[in-house]
Amino acid sequence: MSSNLRNFSIIAHIDHGKSTLADRILDLTHAVNERERVDQMLDNMEVERERGITVKSRSVALSYKGHDGKPYKFHLIDTPGHVDFHYEVSRSLAACEGALLVVDASQGVQAQTVANVYLAIENGLEIIPVLNKVDLPTADVERSLQEIEEIIGLDTSNYVSVSAKTGEGVEDLLEKIITVIPPPKGNADAPLKALLFDSWFDSYLGVIIQVRVVDGRIKKGMTVKLMQSGAEYEVTELGVFTPFPKAVPMLEAGDVGYIAANIKDIRGASVGDTITEPKKPAAQALPGFEEVKPYVFSGLYPSESSDYPVLREALEKLQLNDAALHFEPEDSVALGFGFRCGYLGLLHMEIVQERLEKEFDVDLVTTAPTVVYQVRLKSGEEIEIDNPARLPDPGKIDSILEPVITGTVHTQQEYVGAVLKLCEEKRGVQKSLNFFTGNRVQIVYTLPLNEIVIDFYDRLKSVTKGYSSFDYEHSGYQENDMVKLDIRINNEIVDALSVIIHKEKAFYHAQKLTAKMKELIDHHMFEIVIQAAIGNKVIARTVVKALRKNVTAKCYGGDITRKRKLLEKQKEGKKRMKQVGSVHIPQEAFLAALKIDSK
Repeated sequence: MSSNLRNFSIIAHIDHGKSTLADRILDLTHAVNERERVDQMLDNMEVERERGITVKSRSVALSYKGHDGKPYKFHLIDTPGHVDFHYEVSRSLAACEGALLVVDASQGVQAQTVANVYLAIENGLEIIPVLNKVDLPTADVERSLQEIEEIIGLDTSNYVSVSAKTGEGVEDLLEKIITVIPPPKGNADAPLKALLFDSWFDSYLGVIIQVRVVDGRIKKGMTVKLMQSGAEYEVTELGVFTPFPKAVPMLEAGDVGYIAANIKDIRGASVGDTITEPKKPAAQALPGFEEVKPYVFSGLYPSESSDYPVLREALEKLQLNDAALHFEPEDSVALGFGFRCGYLGLLHMEIVQERLEKEFDVDLVTTAPTVVYQVRLKSGEEIEIDNPARLPDPGKIDSILEPVITGTVHTQQEYVGAVLKLCEEKRGVQKSLNFFTGNRVQIVYTLPLNEIVIDFYDRLKSVTKGYSSFDYEHSGYQENDMVKLDIRINNEIVDALSVIIHKEKAFYHAQKLTAKMKELIDHHMFEIVIQAAIGNKVIARTVVKALRKNVTAKCYGGDITRKRKLLEKQKEGKKRMKQVGSVHIPQEAFLAALKIDSK
């Protein structure tokens, strides 16, 4: 009965207790017993448990008997909190009617809280403010409520105070969900219309898709059609997570569940697609399907060239589970065959690489991250470049436009000077500086994206001693004086080390990078010359000296010309060796650019 159904999501900043609150809700609804219970029940990936963050959305069907004596069915969809997974969050919110806005009462409103709650408001969701960690001595409920109203502009009259750790207030929250969040409005007798909001690959069942049924019914054995791809499949299995998979005979309007339909093509199920019935199709697809545009790129190469097919298969399976991941084949002179991968941000990039290594056992070599540049040629043509190696000859370029973001930092008053200094170093332009209740400050800057993808977040946490949060949204492109900096090893350009950088920062970056390369490249039997160049102009140079044998050791006294002759002979041999020898560049050298503070 849809009137007793409630579909809701939990949105929060990282470490505000979202996963712990989900655990307490599972306890109160008796979804798991003592033997099955573990901490972070819905975070079942190794990388999630290690980092203490949610990377993937999870749905769970729960049964609860309200204080009014009626049985209710809850569908809880747990969502990631970080900005890099905003597409995942947006699809999950589209499958709900309400959201719990969890705010740590000891920390107050943080940057990603603001971003995700606006996403929920755009989706027309009913929002219940939840103040968590009220049992802590540092909790300040009144200040947190004031921040929610001042910073977000959300009415807090229906807020609930809870302690997810102890369970205090969680039952009151469940009752609030029943009264505030509306039941689904779908019509079970209308043509089938369901939103595909997640998918993953199962070795036995093929592609599994997770859906929210908006209208109509899905039954085992019926044929369904994906409106975006046009593909048709027969449903072989239906189920819900409780949180463990449980087969059901039917999913109808308002339900959230999973479908197995012998989908063998990994690209056959795109997140955001609409599922309907071919004989009685829906009039139009649900809004929300969009091709996700990546903003940060890096090269991924197998450490052993024979593992290239293994890496391709791993990326295809991971892309099914992560709709925001993009990849295409590329080859590098230095690294061989690999893939150019696109991500929504730097954390997204780290998570993808970690999952490939842990879940698919692939040993990777990665290149430093880059962003997409728009290049205007003198011919009038405009092209997009995501790899510095593909930048046209400087003589053909009229101008280069770099992507910019609007970044929001929430911090405390004593760290304002350090944050402003960091943003100015990163070529930022201040937009606003707002002071809120207590000593809370909101700083908004326009920043070039390529300045924040490497070390900005780490340095921000360092200068504010961890008392800050950062969120950003993309705000177009702007023209700037950008140049391509190449690294040459013995006059050979190493394409994987090329970067596009602002002209003012090129010299400093070149000096630091060549010095770092000298430290990381082992001594060979011949001299190695490391150069950094813009076009044909070398702006930094260093040398890794050759390993030398003492060829004069056998000369006991005698004429100096004898020793000189032996040294000259050795010098000629080293010169010939340099012409035919190859330099081994370790993986650390490709990541050296990540460790350099560009100023």
